[in-house]
Amino acid sequence: MLNDKVILITGGTGSFGNHFVDYALSHYKPKKIIIYSRDEFKQFQMRNRLSAYDSTMRYFIGDVRDQDRLRRALDGVDYVIHAAALKQVPACEYNPNEAIKTNIHGAMNVIEAALDTGVKRVVALSTDKAVNPVNLYGGTKMVSDKLFIAANAYSGSKDTKFAIVRYGNVAGSRGSVIPFFRGLVQAGKTELPVTDFEMTRFWITLEQGVQLVIKALTESRGGETFIAKIPSFKITDLAQAILPGCAMREVGIREGEKLHEVMITKEDAPYTYEYNKHYIVYPHMSWWVEDKIISGGIKVAPRFEYSSGGNTQWLSVEELQALLPKVAEH
Repeated sequence: MLNDKVILITGGTGSFGNHFVDYALSHYKPKKIIIYSRDEFKQFQMRNRLSAYDSTMRYFIGDVRDQDRLRRALDGVDYVIHAAALKQVPACEYNPNEAIKTNIHGAMNVIEAALDTGVKRVVALSTDKAVNPVNLYGGTKMVSDKLFIAANAYSGSKDTKFAIVRYGNVAGSRGSVIPFFRGLVQAGKTELPVTDFEMTRFWITLEQGVQLVIKALTESRGGETFIAKIPSFKITDLAQAILPGCAMREVGIREGEKLHEVMITKEDAPYTYEYNKHYIVYPHMSWWVEDKIISGGIKVAPRFEYSSGGNTQWLSVEELQALLPKVAEH
C-alpha cells in the first residue's frame, strides 16, 4: 500500500510520527516520507536517528496554520497523515485561541491544501476526547473530525478521500499515567495517587495505532471513522501492576477529565459496523451511499456504546505486568 508512495505527516516529529516512519521503512518501500512540523531541533534529532534513510526522508519546517506553506509542501504528495495538534488539556484550556488556531483552523488548512494539490488520501488522527467533549481540546478535535468528514463532499472530480482514525491515550505517551506512576516509584514512593477508584482506560500501543492508520489509508472510501477493538484496564489494576501491594490514595477527577474513555456513542450506533479487529462509524450525510460500506462488517446493535468501562475485553494485573516491560515512554 505504501510502496512507491509519497507520504507527508503533519506533526511528524511526535511519538506517532516517529513510530509510523519506523514501521513504514521496515515494512514498505515508500518513495518519500516528508516530516512537516515546527520544531527544528526535533527534526534534527529525527534526521540523525534515521540518517541511513536520507534518500527517502525529507524534513519541512512548517505550521499547519500556514496554508500557503502546506500547499507547497503537499505538491506531489499521495497520502497525508494529519497528526499535528495542541493536545495537552490544561494548555488548551489556558490558551483557547491557540488551540482553535492549530486544531480547527489547521485542520481547515490541511483540507484546503490537500484538495488544491490533488492528494489521494488524508487520514486525520482523532481522540476519545472528541466524543461528547467536556474540555476545549475535545471540542476542537470534534470540530476537526466534522471538517474532515464533510471535506469528502468537496472533492468533486478529484479522487481525494478523507477519513478519521480515533483512539485514546497511547500506552506510555508523554503526560499519561504510566510514566507518571513510574516516576513516583523511581522516586521511592510507596503510595500511588489514583484519580478515581472506578476509572478505566483503553490499552492501545503505538504499533496498533499505526496499523489502523494504514488500514484507513488502504480501505477508506471517504468519510469513515476507524476505531480499534482493544482491551480496557482499571487504573487501580495498573497501579498494582507497576508497584505490587502499593497503597492507593483517591485524589479526585481533574477538570476536563472523564471517568471512562468513550469511542462510539449510542447515537453513532445506527451508522456503526463491527469488523474483526476494528469498528467503522460511517457518515450520515446526504452525499454518502450505502454501497460504499466496506464488506465483512456487521451492523452493531441499537444503542450500542463502545467505552472503556463497558468493554468486553479486560486486562488483568498479571497481563498488565507482562505488557509493561514492552512499553517505552515516548
